[in-house]
Amino acid sequence: MRYVVAVAETNSFTRAAERCLVVQSALSHQIARLERELGARLFERTSRRVRLTPAGAAFLPAARQCLDAAERAAAEVAAAVGEIRGRLAVGLIPTVAAVDIPGALRDFRRKYPQVRIDLRVGASDDLIEQVRDGAIDVAFLGLPTTARPHGVAVHELARDRLVAVLAPDHPLADEQLVDLRRLSSEVFVDLPAGTAGRIQSDQAFAAAGLDRDVAFEVTSADYIARLVGAGLAVAMLPAAYAPQLTGVVTIEVTDAPARVEYVIWSRVGSTPAATAFRTVLDIPAHNGN
Repeated sequence: MRYVVAVAETNSFTRAAERCLVVQSALSHQIARLERELGARLFERTSRRVRLTPAGAAFLPAARQCLDAAERAAAEVAAAVGEIRGRLAVGLIPTVAAVDIPGALRDFRRKYPQVRIDLRVGASDDLIEQVRDGAIDVAFLGLPTTARPHGVAVHELARDRLVAVLAPDHPLADEQLVDLRRLSSEVFVDLPAGTAGRIQSDQAFAAAGLDRDVAFEVTSADYIARLVGAGLAVAMLPAAYAPQLTGVVTIEVTDAPARVEYVIWSRVGSTPAATAFRTVLDIPAHNGN
């Protein structure tokens, strides 16, 4: 099953063999043997490409689940004898500011060097779903004050307000304060419509009876700042995150929207590595929603 997953992810028997640290002939033989046992071909092989057959596509999710379960079982046994190992999947939004993630991972790795870290950056809504599905162990996210994660264990980390982010030569760059009405005439760059990071600003402008022109949509907060710095648009980003930006200026917004940063994890079960990571972060063990 591990060989099948490797071939599916690399689209190559050669690269899969390199990843699995075996010779290609051994990997090919084992997959052919599995195909005979299953009575179906898992891959279509040509001189130029390798791709999953419909049977292979059906087999892959179950294979991944089995491998994850085996890894979790080994980690549980190790934890029972006092050793934390296995995999820790951590998800976060690009603008997380309430926790120093690199610092937390440094402290965790010093204490538990046998744990492999899988760090995934994404949108808050996607991270919540992945934690519910068990694909991510712990996630750090931000939501409007009108929303809260459901179906997962939740701990609130911090509350923050958004600030206006402008190019240094923007006409408003020397202002001490602005309001949404003054900003509403500007061209904006923001996260994609419907995402948690975008909704908080959309709600604030709507509540003030204002429209705004979001001419640019990007998925990276860092690239938002790059477009702002180039003078293409203005933006609104969390105040606690803004000091990390370069080449732009930030201004307080009197009626700015707010957001809440959370850390979440599965309510169903937690791996030893995930439990240890929350301990390093000093996060209470029992929270839920």
